[in-house]
Amino acid sequence: MAQLAQRHGLGPASLTDIAEQEELPRASLEQLVISLRDANLVQSTRGAHGGYELTRPPEQIRMGEVLLALEGPIAPMICATGDPTHNTCARTGYCTVNFMWVRVRDAIAGALESMTLADLVPQSARLAAVSLPAPDRTQGAHPLT
Repeated sequence: MAQLAQRHGLGPASLTDIAEQEELPRASLEQLVISLRDANLVQSTRGAHGGYELTRPPEQIRMGEVLLALEGPIAPMICATGDPTHNTCARTGYCTVNFMWVRVRDAIAGALESMTLADLVPQSARLAAVSLPAPDRTQGAHPLT
């Protein structure tokens, strides 16, 4: 997501390029973009110059949304998940530490909601992406796709 934020407004980026930049297996990214697309955080474009791009500006995408799409509800312990369909443990009604885990969950959720995708990408990195060379259309491949 940070790579897409860095390239926001420049058109789609290929998973191959992102995988190389982040030193990750392309297959792993393919799995992640399915969840991100289902959450309407990224969109795909097919074709020679296709790839993935954000559906909204990075300043409008909260990190809580990203983590929810990729990992599901925050749950430091099963008794402290925000998911109403979770399984509760047998001690839920009288547990002495449940209050602590709920506060931990809420603190994490609050931190993620206060942060946007733009916060992860320094302005200098976004400016560097804008100054990348123009695509060489004679070779049939854009340097970002």
